[in-house]
Amino acid sequence: MRILLVEDEVELAAALRAALARRGFVVDWVARLDQAREALRDQGLRAVLLDRRLPDGDGLSLLPALQALPNPPPAIVLTARGQTVERVEGLDAGADDYLAKPFELDELLARLRAVTRRRAGAAAEKLVLGALVFDPVHREAQLGGLPLPLPRRELALLEVLLRRAGRVVLREAIEAAIFGFDDAPASNTLDSHVSRLRRRLAESGAGITIHALRGVGYMARAE
Repeated sequence: MRILLVEDEVELAAALRAALARRGFVVDWVARLDQAREALRDQGLRAVLLDRRLPDGDGLSLLPALQALPNPPPAIVLTARGQTVERVEGLDAGADDYLAKPFELDELLARLRAVTRRRAGAAAEKLVLGALVFDPVHREAQLGGLPLPLPRRELALLEVLLRRAGRVVLREAIEAAIFGFDDAPASNTLDSHVSRLRRRLAESGAGITIHALRGVGYMARAE
């Protein structure tokens, strides 16, 4: 899952990126509103974590641009401005949730699951193919009720392919979902991730094959 983090506190941003990456998220980080508006052009984003006190204005001013997107991702405001009147102001401005600093990572993860589940609706349902079950809310792949550990990029790759199982997913769409805009993947990086995921699925008996359409994309099917 791709997340946009809009936060000007460098140490906090670095800690959040690292913590979320360990939970399987791909996090794009910007420190200013103008950078955030540019980042919203990326259709791969699934959620936005938004500070209020930014160098070039109040983070709430980003919400109209966010809501104008064809499929706007949910937004959680993360801020030290946690008074009731400020929470109400943020929610009335269009934020999906409001979390005051300091906060616990587990609470942030729970709120992320809640807002993406509410916004996604059917997209939050478990995905099943072959013997594998993928839970997009808890970011977990399972076989026979047991977790199938996967690195975060392979987990994101698996989700993209499962959501369009039986259909070819273009390389560009896959790359938008699994790489942040700070990444600079080589031309064969995606192919390497696919190869490793294909091997893990085969070794675990998932009953899934990944087919390549050279130069176009990939498709997942049940064996």
